[in-house]
Amino acid sequence: MDPLTQGALGAALPQATRHKTQVGIAGALGFVAGMAADLDVLIRSEADPLLFLDYHRQFTHSLVFIPVGGLICALALHWLVGRRWRLTFARTCLFCTLGYATHALLDTATSYGTMLFWPFSDARFSWSIVSIVDPLFTLPVVILVVLAGLRRKPALARLALAWAVIYLAAGALQHQAARTMAGEIAAARGHAPLRLEVKPSFANILVWKTIYETPDRFHVDAVRSGIRPRVFAGVSVPKLDPARDLPWLDPASQQARDIERFRWFSDGFVAIAPNHPNRVIDIRYSFLPNDVNALWSIELAPDAPPTAHVRYRTHRDRAGESLGKLWRMVSGG
Repeated sequence: MDPLTQGALGAALPQATRHKTQVGIAGALGFVAGMAADLDVLIRSEADPLLFLDYHRQFTHSLVFIPVGGLICALALHWLVGRRWRLTFARTCLFCTLGYATHALLDTATSYGTMLFWPFSDARFSWSIVSIVDPLFTLPVVILVVLAGLRRKPALARLALAWAVIYLAAGALQHQAARTMAGEIAAARGHAPLRLEVKPSFANILVWKTIYETPDRFHVDAVRSGIRPRVFAGVSVPKLDPARDLPWLDPASQQARDIERFRWFSDGFVAIAPNHPNRVIDIRYSFLPNDVNALWSIELAPDAPPTAHVRYRTHRDRAGESLGKLWRMVSGG
């Protein structure tokens, strides 16, 4: 999730468990600790553009790392904040650990993928029941956490946690409804999907991106599930085949190895960009849910030396136009 949501939920849990005189400081420590796991984005390399993909939502998001993360946050924050409020180090550590503990599970509720069981497994888990940014989820939590601190009422923090659980449960129900609709789309086309995924579109749980895989193609559509269900037909693209799509690529080159790293990160949902023959896209993410104009890709160079890495690209062009179309889908226009 976005940093504000992570911080707000990280604040709510320690606030909900303590006496009213400590609600404010518990929220402050939990807020910072709730965001801390995403410091893994600083693990980057100019020489290797994909290094951050290897480490984002990796060890800092593992369940076994929670006590370590909480302790690190406490070591940094106790001397700055905790002792000024006459907290013991153990109390500071408790607040930080509770805040840190919310991060990985909240990230798992999104569709990006989180390595919950690192180092025992490098599998990425994603429930895909809420968007990475969703104001309807975030704003009530933020308001209730702030009020809990100002009014010294742990009950308001408990209400924030209850709202988070209710909203995520609604997302899970919407996810299942969208998945049923996606299966019906595939069946109507005479397809038996090898895989079928549904993901919430940007900032809502009404419109969902659906992707299903057949032997040689990915099929992307969007559905509006729940209230006034509707199908927004999309497109299909051939699955990536480096031997066919990039015949000039040396299988032993670094660029070929980077494709496999990107394929692993993208859970295999990779294809050649329709208008860029040397770009490999992750088709799971786009501003418009029934489209394959990806938010990120890797770009290869036919004349690159064998040791050269690919280039990592992000794509935000025509975002305003796409988000306008998405809003019309969400609002039923």
